[in-house]
Amino acid sequence: MAELDRVQLQKDIYALYTREHAELGEQGTLEHLQRGREWHLSGTLKAGGVLVFPHAGVKDCGYQIAACVHACLDSGADQVLVISVLHAFTEDMEQARRRVAAGGDFTKEPSWGIQGPGIPGLDDYTRDHVLISWHHFWDAEVKRRGIRPPKVIERFPYLAGGHPEQLPGIEDLAAIAKDSVIVSTADAFHHGLGYGDSLENSFDPDEAGLRRAQEVIEDGIRILEKGDYWGYNQHCVQAKSDARDAGQVFRYLRGPMTGRVIDMSYTDASELYKQPPPTWVAGALMEWQKV
Repeated sequence: MAELDRVQLQKDIYALYTREHAELGEQGTLEHLQRGREWHLSGTLKAGGVLVFPHAGVKDCGYQIAACVHACLDSGADQVLVISVLHAFTEDMEQARRRVAAGGDFTKEPSWGIQGPGIPGLDDYTRDHVLISWHHFWDAEVKRRGIRPPKVIERFPYLAGGHPEQLPGIEDLAAIAKDSVIVSTADAFHHGLGYGDSLENSFDPDEAGLRRAQEVIEDGIRILEKGDYWGYNQHCVQAKSDARDAGQVFRYLRGPMTGRVIDMSYTDASELYKQPPPTWVAGALMEWQKV
């Protein structure tokens, strides 16, 4: 498989998201918001837990994002902290991630740290698609309710490397977390030919395939439950999960929790990666409850 053109991929993803949101329209948005009412998760947030939504194709997983929007707004919180994935869309970021996964010194990497609005320094997060659909459903539901929304703070950790407690700015983030409910995002399982799996080791996103994907995601949950940050980092490498840093950070901030997958969806990524199927990403709605 040819080396991935990350710059072009980022452009292609933005184009895809723009088109899919336009096609969704106001009616489609409201339908996802209504479907997201299937779960009542605000109590988890009020009790100090964490909800995790996917950021794959909006038509596929929008209702899962909507469930988390409802939970935040129903919680009555004055402040929402979004601990987000930050994708490696530059070759430097990707190579740094690989070096850290191989046991390299994350403190020597220029991309090590926490990015976000109001934080001076790196601004890779401003070019990431990861929260586009979150913003879409948040804005739509706030408008629909006609309310003054809680303050939203977004943070994008990178290269936790098994030691989230060492990330520059983690103390400031911990202070924010004390006064916030927390949600995060993850596409915790990428699979198939477009993601480097061999044909003989690739399977379709049918009922059995989604069950296997969920089992892999739940393996990661069990590792993170134990606070095994390095083990979780390496699990994410194997599962092709983009949440290695966000997961370590919210588990560190909130302490012992138990996690579960509430719902599964998937997005076909064959066209995006210009590879034949199966090439897909699982979308999991996850709940983490305080122990």
